[in-house]
Amino acid sequence: MSQWTTQAADTIEKTVVAIRDRTVEPATRGANYVVYGVFAACCVLCGLLLLTIVTFRVLTYAMPVWAAWMLLGGIFVIGGLFCWTRRTAGTSGPGGPSV
Repeated sequence: MSQWTTQAADTIEKTVVAIRDRTVEPATRGANYVVYGVFAACCVLCGLLLLTIVTFRVLTYAMPVWAAWMLLGGIFVIGGLFCWTRRTAGTSGPGGPSV
């Protein structure tokens, strides 16, 4: 009688462990990737912002403030135009492509 209860408990434990390994472990790994990705994106965004501010401050020592604004503004406009040309048109569903 005691062997039957031990075997039943072992079977239940093996089943629960197998289900957990197939569901919880991949979900936890995916959640970790998302969290670390968002954290890395925030760090990169802050770094780029600080780099832009430092670049502007350095440029104001070499040229008038309006010229520094024009130079950085031109760089950002050119970067935005480049990104705009690289975009792809997506579909908005059964209605057709979005504009």
